[in-house]
Amino acid sequence: MPYVTSVERYGREQGMQRGMRQGRAKLLIRQMELKFGPRAAENCKQRVEQADADTLLAWSERILTANTIEDGIPYD
Repeated sequence: MPYVTSVERYGREQGMQRGMRQGRAKLLIRQMELKFGPRAAENCKQRVEQADADTLLAWSERILTANTIEDGIPYD
């Protein structure tokens, strides 16, 4: 088994976290497109792509029961 330095471990962890965040953002954008249409989702796309993982998770849950896209992805 090759030796893995703490810097390599940190880099791998950061890469995994970034990948998970990007996956959550992609899923949320897809949910918004299906529920409210591509044009409505386009208006929130930048905010979704910049959000952190915890916010994306919360929004992904809210969007399921939201009546409007603003209910699911609130402007703070």
